[in-house]
Amino acid sequence: MKLQHYLGGLEGLGPVSTETRVFVEQWETRIFGIHTAMMALSSQLPLPATPSAFTTIWTWADLRKGAESLNPFDYFKYRYYEKWLGGISGYFIDQGYITADELDALTEEYYAAPEKSLPSYGEQAIDDRVVQYLVEGDSPKRDVAVTFDFSAGDQVSILNVPSIEHTRLPGFLREKTGTIETVYAGAYTYLCDTGTDGIGAAMPVYCVRFDPAELWPGNAEPNFSLYADLYAHYVRQPEALATAKAA
Repeated sequence: MKLQHYLGGLEGLGPVSTETRVFVEQWETRIFGIHTAMMALSSQLPLPATPSAFTTIWTWADLRKGAESLNPFDYFKYRYYEKWLGGISGYFIDQGYITADELDALTEEYYAAPEKSLPSYGEQAIDDRVVQYLVEGDSPKRDVAVTFDFSAGDQVSILNVPSIEHTRLPGFLREKTGTIETVYAGAYTYLCDTGTDGIGAAMPVYCVRFDPAELWPGNAEPNFSLYADLYAHYVRQPEALATAKAA
């Protein structure tokens, strides 16, 4: 994730929110519902066709990219579901479902008459597909043959992949060393191709154990370990990282 989205080990960012409510305001439940319906209707899923006008791909990755692409100052300013709202709105504009001017006009319309009822529609086939998606989910596991380069107990180094709009590698693990704790059976893919980040086709996933004293020297509590599930593309032999640095 980009820096503002994954802050492990950073200090001086102000107090931590202790809010325990999932939804702070009623409108947030609607945003959650919209996101869920978009994921269920996403065109790559092998689910029954519906008359929905939503015909493109939407996954958790698209939601994350929308939030992480925010200016860092805006990212810290907005609450959780405000970031969701911005990401979803931007997606609908980018995909041509609505124009920015149309969205602004509708926003002003509801500001002027907040008591106005939202449009109400009903289509059983769409509801059924959403329910089926919620029951079955979308597993990242793929039935393909892969080669496992590491075994439990192996020492490994973590790559420093290019900085892009979204990555599955926490920033504080880059160029660190750890120990393979678990080799997960099978091959796994992600919700989208991350391009130069290297995640696309299905690949092994390893659970890697790290010593926090190496991650945050002089600023880590003793007697505990940090574990991270990492795609194989991020994991290398320690000498491979040393060679890359020398080059």
